[in-house]
Amino acid sequence: RRLRAGAMAGFVRELERRDGPALRLEQRAAGGVGCVVWDAALVLAKFLEPGACPLARRHVLELGAGTGAVGIMAATLGANVTVTDLEELQELLMVNIENNKHLVTGSVRAKVLKWGEDVTEFQPPPDYILMADCIYYEESLEPLLKTLKDLTGPDTCVLCCYEQRTMGKNPEIERKYFELLQRDFELEKIPLDRHDEEYRSEDIHIMNIHRKQTVGP
Repeated sequence: RRLRAGAMAGFVRELERRDGPALRLEQRAAGGVGCVVWDAALVLAKFLEPGACPLARRHVLELGAGTGAVGIMAATLGANVTVTDLEELQELLMVNIENNKHLVTGSVRAKVLKWGEDVTEFQPPPDYILMADCIYYEESLEPLLKTLKDLTGPDTCVLCCYEQRTMGKNPEIERKYFELLQRDFELEKIPLDRHDEEYRSEDIHIMNIHRKQTVGP
């Protein structure tokens, strides 16, 4: 079942919330992959909502934020959020932060972060890193993994939500990503019955990822 029926109509995607008004997320018809609210972002945003992860006053960073749906949802749950993406998506992120700021109980700001580059300004390590549908380009795997390694501390929880795609090179890219990830991280799949009852799909997975604990000196 596709979750995104009619998503592009009017270019505003409403994401219902349990308590209070929906998030209103602008999308862009032209441009790259970052411009629409993908199904994996909806699934991850709604997974956070019931409080599965204690987000209030936590430091949260979203990678490849696109429209900012997941990070803005976290900010409505009391987190202090930095949504990050490339330069060309900053304007869309700012618009969506502005449109939803009356719903935010924590804080949210947008910053440029290019995977593989210096992350000093994002230190100390966040409590949570959120990622929705960030694995689709083979060339971006190594930079993304470097960024994850550079950003995470021993207590950082990474939540990675992705749609399993069977077309073309997708399965191969996915396999390679998780293979590389397992060198430095422990992975645990969050069972489907813990996803939101309405915003869930058999082919959308949420992984809970932590740094492997280094043993001894």
